[in-house]
Amino acid sequence: METDRFEALIDAILAIIITIIVMELPLPVNGSWEALSTLGYEFGIYAVSFIVCFNFWNFNNNVFSIVNRIDAKVIWTMGIILLIFSLLPYLTIFVAENFHTFFPQFLYGLSFIITAVLSMVFLELLKRADPGNIALQIGMSSKPLIGTVILVLIGMAIGYLAYPPAIIICCLLSILGIWFIPLLSHK
Repeated sequence: METDRFEALIDAILAIIITIIVMELPLPVNGSWEALSTLGYEFGIYAVSFIVCFNFWNFNNNVFSIVNRIDAKVIWTMGIILLIFSLLPYLTIFVAENFHTFFPQFLYGLSFIITAVLSMVFLELLKRADPGNIALQIGMSSKPLIGTVILVLIGMAIGYLAYPPAIIICCLLSILGIWFIPLLSHK
């Protein structure tokens, strides 16, 4: 099966998720810097969620730039990933309104972990669906996703024991690591 329409569907769903997150941002009560500064957590978690969405889009864009064929297993696995990912607007609000509480942060991190694990499964299914694609077989590794899971689990431990926002900080750090570690290793 060709990938163009499937890529377009993923892009559309991610655009909707980002739109919902933006629409849930509260407006400042007036046009002052003080009113804007009161939205610190809400805007901060929005920024993290936007980066999460952009990173997921970038991941899929990079993967599908080399994929030639997909099958039903690939489609359904991505459907499940998008189902989990579609909770991001709700989790963004939940964390923004309860920033220093463990449970909302834990759910945000858990969605991150589930998405990473399912993405690893997704990559393996892609490789099986397109076995002759050498670029896919060699170029797509699950190592960054494993690093994500480990880092978010560390954040969950710190969040449970001491500082709940450590979870969302680790989510953000894992994304930055995925972007910058390959750049540093090529120097």
